[in-house]
Amino acid sequence: MHFALTDEQCALGDAVRDYLADRFALSAVRAVFEDLGGTGNPAQLWKAMGEQGWLAVCVPEEYDGLGLGLVAAQAVARAFGAGVIPGPWLPTVLAGEALALAGSDAQKASLLPAVASGALVATVALRGPAGRYDRSGVRVGADEAGRLTGSALPVDYAETAEIIVVAALEPGGEVGLYLVEPGLPGVQVTGLESYDGSVRTASVVLDGVPGQRLPGSSTAVFVDLLDRGAVLTAGDLVGLAREALARTVAYACDRVQFGRAVGSFQALKHHLADLHVAVTMSEHAVLYAAHALDAGLADRRLAVAVAKSKASDTAREVTAAMIQYHGGIGYTWEHDAHFFYKRAKREAYSYGDPIEHRDRVAAFTIDGISPTAVGS
Repeated sequence: MHFALTDEQCALGDAVRDYLADRFALSAVRAVFEDLGGTGNPAQLWKAMGEQGWLAVCVPEEYDGLGLGLVAAQAVARAFGAGVIPGPWLPTVLAGEALALAGSDAQKASLLPAVASGALVATVALRGPAGRYDRSGVRVGADEAGRLTGSALPVDYAETAEIIVVAALEPGGEVGLYLVEPGLPGVQVTGLESYDGSVRTASVVLDGVPGQRLPGSSTAVFVDLLDRGAVLTAGDLVGLAREALARTVAYACDRVQFGRAVGSFQALKHHLADLHVAVTMSEHAVLYAAHALDAGLADRRLAVAVAKSKASDTAREVTAAMIQYHGGIGYTWEHDAHFFYKRAKREAYSYGDPIEHRDRVAAFTIDGISPTAVGS
């Protein structure tokens, strides 16, 4: 069976990549890195995300979206990773997924068109400090009246978002999803420092804050939302890894030592070949995981765990090699290699680190736990 992106999906990814390379090169990324007090969400870039339909890719057509699903969305995520692109694209898309999965008709009609157009910046708060990306990691509780108390971090772009989708443990034991406006009394949003300047994160502390429950939410929907976040993050990681590898190969072909291009030396050449194989395997793992979620396949949770663990490990290895093989210049602030390394390092721990996901792979394949089990 031949399994690959369609021509249309490839064209979408290429169009995003070309647009960003032309209008938001790494020099613009550097400006975001160095603007420590800024929002990390350049206005023109965010406007382009809305106008080009990148925020609408998963939103159903009846709510002014494209309805293309996660396979197309991970193609966009790859392009964002390749360009080390800042901005709240992923958390806004994920908040839209929460609305599409669990929102009422009124909530969908009110918010999804704004998500699709870029009129609304949104984010998700799904785990507490040092919590795992599963039910045990939720540190917000909801009482019978829907008032939320607890904390979540890191929350991407919480200082910029106009709406936050908060996961909360309910009295009956389910995990519910609630819409919270950051400006409400009892909401405290505090920015956090990050070594990755391509993102802005914050802690969110809630003290008896009234939340608007998404009526279709449940632990199963919460788990599905985590899996979608993991796949989109993995897509970003493989896009980043592919670009980092391409830049490293190009440099190895150009740099001359002892009268020869360093890329001709056997040890380096073989390692780069191994990295190419690893990136290719990761790309296909992410593609299948996105398809499995779109199609609701029985092995979707296993596929997500394989994809996220593989993409995380591969991106970290490739970006570390990028720095090493660029020699002394690769270690400097002036070189772009650290953009890729820092993003890979951060995203490896987003939506489940490799150890968490390998634990799941072992549970599903060795321990005999069903990949469809909600609590797994």
